Amino acid sequence: MIDFPLISLLTFLPLAGAFVILALRGDEDALARRSRQVALFTSTVVFLLSLCLLSAFDGTSSAFQFVEKHVWFESLGLSYHMGVDGISLFFVVLSAFLTPICILASWKSVKKRVREYMVAFLVLECFMIGTFCALDAVLFYVFFEGVLIPMFLIIGIWGGARRVYSAFKFFLYTLLGSVLMLLALLALYINAGSTDITVLMNTEFARDLQIWLWLAFFASFAVKMPMWPVHTWLPDAHVEAPTAGSVILAGVLLKMGGYGFLRFSLPMFPLASDFFTPLVFGLSIVAIIYTSLVALVQEDMKKMIAYSSVAHMGFVTLGIFTATSQGLDGAMFQMISHGIISAALFLCVGVVYDRLHTREIGRYGGLVKNMPKYATLFMIFMLGSVGLPGTSGFVGEFLTLMGAFQASTWVALFATTGVVLGAAYMLVLYRRVIFGEPVHTDASAMPDVTGLEKFYLIPLALTVIALGVMPGLVMDRVSPSLEALRINYISAINAYEQTQEQMDLASGTQTISDTRSSGEPAP
Repeated sequence: MIDFPLISLLTFLPLAGAFVILALRGDEDALARRSRQVALFTSTVVFLLSLCLLSAFDGTSSAFQFVEKHVWFESLGLSYHMGVDGISLFFVVLSAFLTPICILASWKSVKKRVREYMVAFLVLECFMIGTFCALDAVLFYVFFEGVLIPMFLIIGIWGGARRVYSAFKFFLYTLLGSVLMLLALLALYINAGSTDITVLMNTEFARDLQIWLWLAFFASFAVKMPMWPVHTWLPDAHVEAPTAGSVILAGVLLKMGGYGFLRFSLPMFPLASDFFTPLVFGLSIVAIIYTSLVALVQEDMKKMIAYSSVAHMGFVTLGIFTATSQGLDGAMFQMISHGIISAALFLCVGVVYDRLHTREIGRYGGLVKNMPKYATLFMIFMLGSVGLPGTSGFVGEFLTLMGAFQASTWVALFATTGVVLGAAYMLVLYRRVIFGEPVHTDASAMPDVTGLEKFYLIPLALTVIALGVMPGLVMDRVSPSLEALRINYISAINAYEQTQEQMDLASGTQTISDTRSSGEPAP
């Protein structure tokens, strides 16, 4: 297993599947059918390979595993360097898990340009997995930015009425933020002489340089999360994207920002991260409270869930920058949990949208009478989003708030209001859609979930419950890497503070010596 290039196979097998689809020939109906089959087969194989990666991963080690390294340009220090640790492992599994679900969810709803749609999703999967596996900064940037292209096409071609506007808004927001990250990568190479992430993590950069580099990376990761106030592209993108596009956008793409903070900001720029922690806390609290209030007044189901995603990502950034064991564990678990729950909520919206072709909350009501199975599945995901004990949503929020309490009581107090508001808007959504008397006859005549819809919704529901009851399935493999990151982060800050104290002491001693030599009274 050590010599087998499992990471490369996981990353580029979807790309091979995309080329197979492009090589298919036949009439339009045959092409559509075969494209779906190839995409589903390829993404399923990738998911099975990710389970092999998970089972073979050594959860007691914080080191990078399954490492593959091949030098490309030795004079420039560029290399094809891939591998995973506990931080990136579950993002790879999550990406591989959600992709075949997206293919199934699009099986009947996508009817035009099916071949191109499936190619876009397989290319997207390639870039997503590559982003989490890249151990070279330039390679990371290529994958990180490459994600924009297929997602731009998915929104712009298969989206709703305002798809072109939303696609360009999504593209421009994320691209402009990443331009600064590219400049920061050049600065890293100039100062460290390497783009290898493992080298950069062990390189000490001057504090002033760290501050500028941190801001450049923050501009990219904050947009990707997205953090308030650069979150405005997300509701538009979610509303106009097809159901599967919203699933990947909320389930995986938003997590790239949090992953970037864990992979770059904290380990490479610890002094700057410590300096900007109050700023991140402030932005996180505003995101949690403000976007929860905005979600509370939405009439579009997708837009409500989109704003709730911004609020949940506020918990993630809050937990990361507490730099406590509970905060880091909670932020990591929250990202994995939210990736599953938000994906499931968007799929639930897609189920009723395919029947009634509207996302307006007021057009539904009383669905528990004609869609009891749908109501049960929707309830599980809603309670997971609220953070009910026994669901995966509880574990992440609870640990994050514990870490926040250790960092600042006031920060924890304000963040806790987001839990109350989150329960409010999700319960309002569920009550208006599922309970009450049917207002419209077309809604009350909708059939319950089909066999295909059960096939991809039930595994998500079981995962939400399983992770809520047994969080160790994730934390046992994640904690060693996060703890190593935390120890190095604290050590770097302590070393800097000790150095500053010694410099201040030496400066004071020199001042006294100079004063005495001049004959003046010592201070």
